[in-house]
Amino acid sequence: MQNLLKMSAADLGRGIARLDIDPVELTQAYLDAIQSHPQGDHIYARVTHKRALAEAKAARRRAQSGDLLSPLDGVPISWKDLFDTAYIATESGSALLSQRIPKRDATVVQNATQMGLVCLGKTHMSELAFSGLGLNPITATPPNKNDSKAVPGGSSSGAAASVGFDLAAAAIGSDTGGSVRIPAVWNDLVGLKTTSGRLSLEGVVPLCLKFDTIGPLCRTVEDASLLLGVLEGQLSPTLQRANIKNSRFAMLQSVVLDGMRDPPMTAYERAVEKLCEAGAQVDLLDIPDLESALELSGVLYGAEANGLWRDVIESAPEKMFREILARFRGGAQYSGADYISAWRTLEAVRTTWDKLCTPYDAVLAPTAPNLPPDRDRCYRDHDYHVVENLLGLRNTRVANLMELCALTIPTGIPSCGLMLMGKPNMEEALLRQGAAVETLLT
Repeated sequence: MQNLLKMSAADLGRGIARLDIDPVELTQAYLDAIQSHPQGDHIYARVTHKRALAEAKAARRRAQSGDLLSPLDGVPISWKDLFDTAYIATESGSALLSQRIPKRDATVVQNATQMGLVCLGKTHMSELAFSGLGLNPITATPPNKNDSKAVPGGSSSGAAASVGFDLAAAAIGSDTGGSVRIPAVWNDLVGLKTTSGRLSLEGVVPLCLKFDTIGPLCRTVEDASLLLGVLEGQLSPTLQRANIKNSRFAMLQSVVLDGMRDPPMTAYERAVEKLCEAGAQVDLLDIPDLESALELSGVLYGAEANGLWRDVIESAPEKMFREILARFRGGAQYSGADYISAWRTLEAVRTTWDKLCTPYDAVLAPTAPNLPPDRDRCYRDHDYHVVENLLGLRNTRVANLMELCALTIPTGIPSCGLMLMGKPNMEEALLRQGAAVETLLT
């Protein structure tokens, strides 16, 4: 059974369909693994034993009668603790929301449940999703798969750890500036950021509604494709790999390569080299004013986050980790005029991006310029915390600001990933490219 816990979600689904895998036994194996794991309490905020077994028993009956609802019917997954689950606490990693118990599932949870997926529980995360590091001294900081002394990446930290430590077949997280892709890359997983607005945010605790998106963290691009379908409540089309020889990619230049650490740069160069050797056309691409757009993140993210959460936070600021509290409060410095001006500038850069990137199947960049930083130093050293957090989120934030879909794929070098950025609402095309790239990198 231990080998089953390492399998992809898609392979588990196929085993269930063949009646080779019993969903109840599989779910119980995951529940036992969570309970016995020394870091289980630092990965899962709450484990939904009764719900998981009830859903698994229903999946078993469907499998036996040949009435499976989807290719992932009976597959157990975890949910980041900002997705509402009926009568189960959803606290978004914050003491401010302690014992917040919704009465219904978020729309995406409803969709996944109706497609037969099994809910194992809710995973720990950065407070209110406002950090790319995953450090949370208020509730819990999950472990990093590759370095026990490092942060796991955030804000979907427990989501990544649940898959990385074989405590879920896949996980669902959210991505506002990189919160799916950073924990995915630092734990050697595939992570998909969907286009803003593609998946419903109903029943999702918000950070910045203009940028919040939902996406899976998983073992393969095939899993990401299937999970995208179930989150929408529909069957995904069969994932066909693109022909790399007919693919055209752009290597994003300038700011995304600034300050790169050696391992991520080496991994990136090797990945691009493999694409070229496979026959892909790879061009250099510079986007005018992209750096200026990135510099607007403070006002664009900070002002909205502060506006959404100011009253709640200021009612009990002592309940927050000082670094996260400072980020929220930082948004108060911007005026309405600052915010409107920033959006006008961003929209102009988006127009330029769309024009220059139209010829390409995907735009390439290193997912993260840095490796996961030291956990203890992030806690005690303010300057280190700020620098590493902003650097880690810099490249991923490009896709959020440009309103793209994006995919990170492991490169084979620990905690280093290749990011492919596609066109808005073109996730299927991006996933086809990603499936082809994945075969070259693994």
